[in-house]
Amino acid sequence: MLCIIDRYTNDPYWNLAAEEYLLTSFSEPVFRIWRNCDSIIVGKNQNTFAEINIDFVERNNIPVVRRLTGGGTVFHDLGNVNYTFIDKKIDSESTGEMFKRFTSPIIQALDGLDVKAYLSGRNDLLIDEKKFSGNAICIHGDRVLQHGTLLFQSSMNNLSEALIVHEDKFIGKSVKSNRSRVTNISEHLRSKFTTEEFFNYIAAFCSKNLTEYHYTENDIVQITSLADSKYRSREWNYGNSPKCRFHNRAKFSAGVLEVSFNIEKGSITELIINGDYFFKAQTEELCKVLIGAQYEKEKIIDRLESVAIDDYLCGIDTNQFVSLLFT
Repeated sequence: MLCIIDRYTNDPYWNLAAEEYLLTSFSEPVFRIWRNCDSIIVGKNQNTFAEINIDFVERNNIPVVRRLTGGGTVFHDLGNVNYTFIDKKIDSESTGEMFKRFTSPIIQALDGLDVKAYLSGRNDLLIDEKKFSGNAICIHGDRVLQHGTLLFQSSMNNLSEALIVHEDKFIGKSVKSNRSRVTNISEHLRSKFTTEEFFNYIAAFCSKNLTEYHYTENDIVQITSLADSKYRSREWNYGNSPKCRFHNRAKFSAGVLEVSFNIEKGSITELIINGDYFFKAQTEELCKVLIGAQYEKEKIIDRLESVAIDDYLCGIDTNQFVSLLFT
């Protein structure tokens, strides 16, 4: 496995482009550790405008960048450390097992600092029931990328101000404050660390017996080109938002799912699926399956019979998805 201790830049556009480049252009497994300046990182299938406090973002010139992976929107700053694992996909492995595989080294590293962290729910790492790390995955061919945040000394005020908190996130939870549900790792250490010292510790712990890799000139050219053409573009980060007549949103155990669609002459002519769910196959492919389908529950279920819907909406079944189209 290659190890990239990445101090090349704190530019979030470049860093997210680097993730795609490493996933799609390398064949070797990779561990990477990196940081971003103040930025908002949006999940692949989320409606950006529904997730961010646009006034706060524009007033403070905070970059908003869409990533390749599913899951929810997160806030990055220099008090946050990001880590990435890219490895071979195991065909029989569920998304839950993937998260367990790639978060285990982080849990072990924190245990070395006498911090008792654990994996909770779909993809969160917690200390004392408070979240300090969100994780997400993307599959490309036979490779899987899993990356996560490690809140160390992040600004909780900026985190709370930058993101919109949806009430359905807290169904079944007694605590309804975003700030009270998260914690910085630094608050749980017996000895004081700077963020840079913590970065170095995680890098050293996770890179044992790995081969350190440094970007070549060609790597930098390719990543910079991808950042400029895709990750800095408004089309990628905000996406097109066609006006759809019908909307519905619901929270399932596997995540929040939102559908927007148009019906003309009794058939679905446009369909957009948003949410913080995880996926093994691109959501756009699922939408194409249903374009032109008659707007009847049985007809739609028939179209979905040949589709492995769990690949597109991990943990959400056909009946749950179809219910959103007709509720």
